[in-house]
Amino acid sequence: MHTIWKGSISFGLVNIPIKLHSATEDKDIKLRSLHKECHSPIKYEKVCPVCEVEIKNEDIVRAYEYAKGKFVVLEDEDLESLKKKNEDKAVEIIDFVKMQEIDPIYYDRSYYMSPGEGGAKAYSLLRKALQESEKVGLAKIIIRSKEQLAVIRVYENTLVMETIHYPDEVRASGDVPNVPMEEKVTKKELDTAILLIDQLTTEFEAEKYTDDYRNALLDLIESKRTGKEVVTPTEKEKKSNVTDLMAALQASIDRTKPVKPAAKKRTTKAKTKKEA
Repeated sequence: MHTIWKGSISFGLVNIPIKLHSATEDKDIKLRSLHKECHSPIKYEKVCPVCEVEIKNEDIVRAYEYAKGKFVVLEDEDLESLKKKNEDKAVEIIDFVKMQEIDPIYYDRSYYMSPGEGGAKAYSLLRKALQESEKVGLAKIIIRSKEQLAVIRVYENTLVMETIHYPDEVRASGDVPNVPMEEKVTKKELDTAILLIDQLTTEFEAEKYTDDYRNALLDLIESKRTGKEVVTPTEKEKKSNVTDLMAALQASIDRTKPVKPAAKKRTTKAKTKKEA
């Protein structure tokens, strides 16, 4: 597994060198956008709307928009210094709580934790202590320039770090529109609903749940591929150097042709003879 973060976790005087690895992966099928006429992939270019020119990465700076149209520019050096200052610190478990006290709405991403060099014993100690106490650890960590609140727990004999949202990142449920207040429900209706829930209750087996849409889309793509329903981009027509050279030569000749003097009008000559 690819290591995305390397550092240490500590609780009390116990320090554990660890590595983080992504525990999940995005298996969404990514579709490309093509030009309908020639089936060429569409480019998405970074263009300045004022200068009307394409912008390179080295010409882009980051900024915070504190008011409409007003920005504070942040230099890369400032951000790197701030990031370095916090990343150098060992991640400390600040609290231990019961997992049931954390609502699932707070959870974000999962990372497997493996022990670093010399950290196997301390890793095993924390794992065993969490299992015996039936608690999870709360810690703070900076990942990809963002400070995260995280839960450290045991999953199938492996320590897992779950990043969780801060309270101010979870929107208030009271802001959800059209949620009804408590309605009067008859005992018969409630008993019937509970009976239905009981009939559909089973043990959770993750393996039996599949992404039906993704599987159907993969089948569709494969059937089109094997049925030769494929398209290829139309190659951009290359200009011939010979044609360009001939055009340039002809243009040069046309420019250097001597200008013929304008012919004299007959009426002028006739008028001269008559006057003579």
